Amino acid sequence: MVNRRSAPKKRGSGWLIAAVLIAPVILGTLLARWSPVAIVLALVAVIGIGLFVLIARPLPAVGLRTRASGFVALGLAALLATGGGVASASSTRSDDVTAPTPHTLVGGSADAVTPRPSVKPTTFDTATEEVAIPYEQTTVDDPARDQGTTAIVTAGVAGLKVITYKLTLVDGVESHREVVSEVVQTSPVTEVTAVGSRVPQPAAPPAPVPLVQQGSGGCDPNYTGACVPISSDVDCEGGSGDGPAYVRGPVQIVGSDVYDLDRDGDGIACDK
Repeated sequence: MVNRRSAPKKRGSGWLIAAVLIAPVILGTLLARWSPVAIVLALVAVIGIGLFVLIARPLPAVGLRTRASGFVALGLAALLATGGGVASASSTRSDDVTAPTPHTLVGGSADAVTPRPSVKPTTFDTATEEVAIPYEQTTVDDPARDQGTTAIVTAGVAGLKVITYKLTLVDGVESHREVVSEVVQTSPVTEVTAVGSRVPQPAAPPAPVPLVQQGSGGCDPNYTGACVPISSDVDCEGGSGDGPAYVRGPVQIVGSDVYDLDRDGDGIACDK
């Protein structure tokens, strides 16, 4: 009886299978970290080859000699996708951990990344203002006054109004005011001016000096109204002259003033 020795088991086959399974995952992880486009292209290529082997024919040039090996290619594509997913998940978690939120304190500083604006206090107050009210002007006809003349009958007086405001203060500075009330403390007085409408009458001429024509008996014919004697010199009675003859005026000059009685030259002598 011949003893047959059992064939020894190949060592390392388990490690080879593990390496075949882990290598696509690591490759997918590296491709995903290097470039998302690279992992997508690799997946498309592997899936395309696997489907081609399953549907059309084997590809001995790339090691796929049977159609069943197409499933192996699809499995490799799944491992590549798994590695890419692991890389994406790890990068997302690292971004979530390292990205500071708006309220994260940086370097232990007490200042926030986004400081909040300080709120300024708003208060309210009141204020008053005195405003002058201008007076009006009017005129009235005055028949007792000559035309072209005027006179103020009633003097104009300005009034007084008090305005009350409601003030809005932001941080102590006025930002808005609103009128609350207006009270007239003193009403204005209208100014009245009288305008004359009377037509002035012309002044009456002065009454003529009564003239008494003197004859030629001893009276100088150059004078009338009173008898001026014919003499070496005649002065007005009551004046400073020393005569020897005098006359009581008034005397009207009708000729030559031979005795120089009309000192002011108005034609009437001894009238003062």
